[in-house]
Amino acid sequence: MISAKVTVNNRTGLHARPASQLVQLCKKFESDLQIITDDDELDPKSIISLLSGGISQGTTIELRADGPDEQDAISKIVALIESFTE
Repeated sequence: MISAKVTVNNRTGLHARPASQLVQLCKKFESDLQIITDDDELDPKSIISLLSGGISQGTTIELRADGPDEQDAISKIVALIESFTE
């Protein structure tokens, strides 16, 4: 298992469109994925889980991946979250 921390800079946080894009990306990976916040453990392959997490701008999240493509998953997910700048 590997992990990485990233801060959400998008002014709307991980809401609607960014959450949908994140779910689409995460579903491509075979590894088990988790997003850890101060309050919750979220499934990034589930739009309902992400939206219920209420991740807002400035929140630092921890991404965890465990599986055969974990390194690729973490690097691409971090890059996607960092690209959200609306």
